[in-house]
Amino acid sequence: MTGRMRINQLINSDTPLNDVTVSAWVRTRRDSKDFSFLELNDGSCLKNIQVIADESLGNYGDVAHLTTGSAVTVYGRLQASPGKGQKWELRAERIDIISRSPEDYPLQKKRHTDEFLRTIAHLRPRTNKYGAVFRIRSELSYAIHRFFRQRHFYYIHTPILTASDCEGAGELFRVTTLDPTDMPRLNDQPGHTDFFGKSAALTVSGQLEAEMFALALGRVYTFGPTFRAENSNTSRHAAEFWMVEPEMAFFDLEENMDLAESFLKQVIGDVLENCTDDINLFKKFVDPRLSEALDDILSHDFARISYGEAVAILEASNFDFKFPPTYGHDLQTEHERYLTENYFRKPVIVFDYPADIKPFYMRLNDDGRTVAAMDVLAPRIGEIIGGSQREERLEVLQRRMKETGLATEDYWWYLDSRRFGSVPHSGFGLGFERLLMLLTGVTNIRDVIPFPRTPGNIEF
Repeated sequence: MTGRMRINQLINSDTPLNDVTVSAWVRTRRDSKDFSFLELNDGSCLKNIQVIADESLGNYGDVAHLTTGSAVTVYGRLQASPGKGQKWELRAERIDIISRSPEDYPLQKKRHTDEFLRTIAHLRPRTNKYGAVFRIRSELSYAIHRFFRQRHFYYIHTPILTASDCEGAGELFRVTTLDPTDMPRLNDQPGHTDFFGKSAALTVSGQLEAEMFALALGRVYTFGPTFRAENSNTSRHAAEFWMVEPEMAFFDLEENMDLAESFLKQVIGDVLENCTDDINLFKKFVDPRLSEALDDILSHDFARISYGEAVAILEASNFDFKFPPTYGHDLQTEHERYLTENYFRKPVIVFDYPADIKPFYMRLNDDGRTVAAMDVLAPRIGEIIGGSQREERLEVLQRRMKETGLATEDYWWYLDSRRFGSVPHSGFGLGFERLLMLLTGVTNIRDVIPFPRTPGNIEF
């Protein structure tokens, strides 16, 4: 017996096979004289396998009435197909009907809008587009782990529950076991009677904890869910998303930028090599310029400019920006896209930002005004990586925390790392979903997350 197989194994087979078993869902069925042709898909690849079911089957009458979405197990032999566009077909010797889908199955043989499919997110992975998105998501995850393993990084799991606001923006989802109808007043030591004895929240980043492990294991990375209570309904923001965050002891800003560039090139290249059919679907139906955009990343060295140089380029452009570029303000998405798409026509790394617009943990430069921060900007996406060299000097870090209004006593453990064997170190954070958007040409973050969480939406 060949045993139960996946459809991707069948269509990539080098030889005919006997005693094949495959379980899958019916995509379409059409009838001919004495035959039914079933198109089956099991989610393993974009392509379907055609099954030939003839009237010699004991349950042919039931098979000939199978509906889209029904589930079956087919036993038969893989043989050369005389039809165009397919190498193999499966001649059924027996078909077990596992379940029959009703006629009102929502996914029919037509193109559905993304907006409609978001309302049935539990079914949309069965479509060609979303099956491809989530296979690419899986392959990209594997490529990320492979990249860091090849460079001797250790994978660590940082807490999802935290008492620290890494970004200092206050956009936290509070976590409590207290009765919401009998909460303590905010000015009466909030959370002192709560589960942890202090206020707790879902993490916005694993960076601070990852730094602790980098200062022990040398090179580490965390890859997991993060949460941001930002009341934004844009196509770029979600309340729950995944972050890739490496931290490296003894790395300066230049080495950090080198790693970020190598990272993007390698993982994108891996996905293009291993998900060819799925990527081609997006090139054909979603973004005709996708090949060009990805080639710009793979075949060019990234441009590198200081924040001051970036603002000067933007001010001199005479471009009609919605938000005029001004030194001392963060770059907007329109500014980032101008730099990558109009001026340099490739990815850009902007470094040395004003200290006033960056978090407390970024290393203060010798000029006393800027920090050793860097953002990697990608065409059509804007910022895709943000990172910095971390402030390793205890007294400078304490001063920066006080300037930004953080209570140093809440970060005693973080400050300890600067007391005991502090070294220069760097790291960055990458929004995993934004990288998926870059790879697929999908323009809404909701469409690269299995079950998106956005303001007012926590269905499924």
